[in-house]
Amino acid sequence: AFLSPSQPVPTALAQVDREKIYQWINELSSPETRENALLELSKKRESVPDLAPMLWHSFGTIAALLQEIVNIYPSINPPTLTAHQSNRVCNALALLQCVASHPETRQVSAFLAAHIPLFLYPFLHTVSKTRPFEYLRLTSLGVIGALVKTDEQEVINFLLTTEIIPLCLRIMESGSELSKTVATFILQKILLDDTGLAYICQTYERFSHVAMILGKMVLQLSKEPSARLLKHVVRCYLRLSDNPRAREALRQCLPDQLKDTTFAQVLKDDTTTKRWLAQLVKNLQEGQVTDPRGIPLPPQ
Repeated sequence: AFLSPSQPVPTALAQVDREKIYQWINELSSPETRENALLELSKKRESVPDLAPMLWHSFGTIAALLQEIVNIYPSINPPTLTAHQSNRVCNALALLQCVASHPETRQVSAFLAAHIPLFLYPFLHTVSKTRPFEYLRLTSLGVIGALVKTDEQEVINFLLTTEIIPLCLRIMESGSELSKTVATFILQKILLDDTGLAYICQTYERFSHVAMILGKMVLQLSKEPSARLLKHVVRCYLRLSDNPRAREALRQCLPDQLKDTTFAQVLKDDTTTKRWLAQLVKNLQEGQVTDPRGIPLPPQ
């Protein structure tokens, strides 16, 4: 028989579903039932809007997720991580990302006060190119990416006290395209914050490290184009050009590929990145001293 809108059966079915969610959250507390609960909850994270508060406020759940993360540390060095181990810990990380993304639980004071991001940094230190490690790095970056996406000052202030910038730069240099994209997005978000920009431009060493990696990425992108990754790289350069000292340095070290037509085809339909690139070139030209022939003179 067909159900009419007034019949309560769908609500009853939804209630059963809720009961399943509560059951799986309870099962996270026990090592014997945790693996299946992690799998089922990570599958449901998109379809249960209030899963994050349920996880955050339930007894022992965050501790159980952190236990999953810490349990993997011995498999990192020497690198013996298996696909099964990687999938299991990535399910735990996916639930942490869910908590970091939700408007109620991303009230970051508690998340950051517990120093939860620091538990993920050992995964970002890894260099193995195998799929289990790559998946682990990418999922860990996703948790940090979810935090910076909120544009909250407190998040940037916290990250600047940690080693996230060199970790992101290393992944930007040698990670997979997807990992590079998330790592560059995190750097971009740090730069877009005034405190973050000032921090990176405070010393020549910090700025030159960032500029060197971005330059290497531009060279690589000229050989293996990725419009999505290029967009984040250009935005990082444009934001650096807002700082007077960085702008002066960029006049000397901006890659030629960003000044000529190297990326014209890649950016053909990307009006936003084309506009950013034009603004970057304009920023670097403004205030530049030239000789009578219009040739730029070196800074005094």
